[in-house]
Amino acid sequence: MSVYPHPILAREGWFFIAATLLASLVASYFFGWFWSMPLWLLFVFCVQFFRDPARVIPQSKKSVLSPADGRIVVIEPATDPWLKRDCLKVSVFMNVFNVHSNRSPVDGEIIQRWYHPGKFLNASLDKASLENERNALHIRTRDGLDITCVQVAGLVARRILCYVDVGQQLSRGQRYGFIRFGSRVDLYLPLETSVKVGVGETVKASETILAELP
Repeated sequence: MSVYPHPILAREGWFFIAATLLASLVASYFFGWFWSMPLWLLFVFCVQFFRDPARVIPQSKKSVLSPADGRIVVIEPATDPWLKRDCLKVSVFMNVFNVHSNRSPVDGEIIQRWYHPGKFLNASLDKASLENERNALHIRTRDGLDITCVQVAGLVARRILCYVDVGQQLSRGQRYGFIRFGSRVDLYLPLETSVKVGVGETVKASETILAELP
């Protein structure tokens, strides 16, 4: 199934795309193409950064989908810092060339939401999960399993956007937030979860199956 209720260029980037396009046109008119080239490159970067393509969403109810585009940097047993439980942690690192909209990994209800201010360390570092600015969602699946999905700001990312709150229902693949300019998403899953990806693997938001729930 393909769910695509949003524009192909994310609304979070409309200002940046319009501003860099206008600046490029003005510079080209007054100074010529050669001197305006850096601005045109910045415009192209903004267009590619804020792209938000349609995705085909797997519908298996036990599947945990990737909440973000990027590369798997962590798969390990861990302690969920939000729910204080033993769990399995899977982390996706997004660089500046990845799509940065965040999608729900499962169908479920938001039980709790937390926001924690913090540092802006390189998001590929594991300590970023505990020290950087972050926004966490506690999602309970329709089978009663608990998943924590955490947006983590990065070295360049300075803005976490989350559009959902406690009590709302999420559908797998549903767009719920955005992180600007390089970041990370951590998933804390039940220990019995079967992981289907490996460290270093490239994944796509709402298309790649990261794991199967028990």
